[in-house]
Amino acid sequence: MALFDRFKKSKKIEKAATSQHSEQLDEYKRDMITSANLCVSQNSNRFAGLDYSVKSLEQVDNLLEEAIDFYDEMDEKQKQSLINSVGAYVFEVARKNFGGRYFWYDHLNQPILVTGQPEFEVSILAFEKVKGRLENGKEDNIPFYFAGYVERVHLKKSGMIV
Repeated sequence: MALFDRFKKSKKIEKAATSQHSEQLDEYKRDMITSANLCVSQNSNRFAGLDYSVKSLEQVDNLLEEAIDFYDEMDEKQKQSLINSVGAYVFEVARKNFGGRYFWYDHLNQPILVTGQPEFEVSILAFEKVKGRLENGKEDNIPFYFAGYVERVHLKKSGMIV
């Protein structure tokens, strides 16, 4: 989806001044909020309670469980759009409830949310988990995944939740 193509950092952005870096981070945040809001508007009639609370991730998991039925029939653009919008919602639940900043994770070519800096650093890869939920089923349960993130944040224990 073109919306997240803008997330990818170029080498020039990495070497840019602090003010330019802040502007780029703000753009990441705006794009993530826009995509998360799209997820809510497209799914709130069917899945009530998408209110950016941690509890709302149960509805996200239900949404993904239903999407599994037609996921294999979707083309790659549709799959990526679904992953991006639902992943953005998961990211925004984390950011709104626990803080954090978005960065680009080159290794998996997707955004990452980092919470707790500078005291500690807990990172999540929501797009990867949403994709896993769609491809692997209930073993990649979103609320369980998110509980691991919440636990690390509360313990101020650095780590990446994948």
